[in-house]
Amino acid sequence: MLLSKHFSKSRSNVYLCMMQSVRDIIDQNLFTVENLVTLLSSSVDDGLYLLKKAGEVKLKTIGNKVYFRGLIELSNVCEKDCLYCGIRKSNDAIERYNLTDEEVLGAARFAFAERYGSIVIQSGEVTNEQFVARIERLIRQIKALSDNKLGITLSLGEQTEAVYRRWFDAGAHRYLLRIESSNPELYRQLHPDDGKHLYQQRLASLKIMKQIGYQAGTGIMIGTPFQTMQDLANDLLFFREFDIDMVGMGPFIEHDDTPFRNPVAGSLSLPERFNLSLRMVAILRLMMPDINIAATTALQAIDPLGREKAVKAGANIIMPNITPGKYRNNYLLYNNKPCTNEEPEQCGGCLDARLSLADSEIGYGEWGDSRHFEKKEKG
Repeated sequence: MLLSKHFSKSRSNVYLCMMQSVRDIIDQNLFTVENLVTLLSSSVDDGLYLLKKAGEVKLKTIGNKVYFRGLIELSNVCEKDCLYCGIRKSNDAIERYNLTDEEVLGAARFAFAERYGSIVIQSGEVTNEQFVARIERLIRQIKALSDNKLGITLSLGEQTEAVYRRWFDAGAHRYLLRIESSNPELYRQLHPDDGKHLYQQRLASLKIMKQIGYQAGTGIMIGTPFQTMQDLANDLLFFREFDIDMVGMGPFIEHDDTPFRNPVAGSLSLPERFNLSLRMVAILRLMMPDINIAATTALQAIDPLGREKAVKAGANIIMPNITPGKYRNNYLLYNNKPCTNEEPEQCGGCLDARLSLADSEIGYGEWGDSRHFEKKEKG
């Protein structure tokens, strides 16, 4: 009995030492690969401390405002064949669509009228001149209809430097291109080996958009097949070393019409991916206090309050979907995407109320540009 008590006490002391070590990592910003793995793998109590500290850093650094990016899903036509994506080129089970110009402009008018501040134009990846010219024209029209008051983020995949410049000169000022993984080998495992899905090309595109002057955004999926905690730790370090301005990352969720339709052996459960995603958001807020971090829709696909929990953990961007409702079921990157049966008018008031529960306010009518980017611009 005495031995049992002694062992229990010793184990408790070891646990307390580990807790202190984890808190030292957080409090002293000791963000090495090994320490980041420790944070991602730590106990529930330490995880709560992490989320709490990230929320405090966010409030101190950028305040409690959350900025809207009205999301326009322009088209599900895509030239790429990423193995995890529901709109991949080889998926014959979905109905392909393209919004008309008037539908895009109508969505932009809605965002402007609702004082969203900014929009995101997202689509599958297309690289032909007709597509490029259309985007350029739409950007100019959106700027005109909003008297240059709507900020514009693009998420349209890998393009040439000339195309990025055309869109930037037309008025787009942010670009989101998710790296998906900073590990070249893992990137290769998530994409077909056809010479069209190259890690180095993705990296080169990010560098080009930074050189042009975009606020450069990227991100990853959390819990993909073959991914390790060390991969995630290196992803966080990549964001910092690349000096990124904004990040969108969330849990990987399988799609029924892809090669990864079933969980790979050893995969994390959806709740585990969700909790790990919150930790990634929180750690990144501690590592890069003044960047923009999105609370992604995929979080809400697992937990109805997923985006609000991410806001509490350090996120400050939300992207309400303003795509006409009749198209939303055809832009499914993963299973169980939320809000596919809603119209744009149903999102704003709902989010306003939900974000107030997360002790946040919406920065209506504001672009909410990355303070990290603004500091760099001021030199």
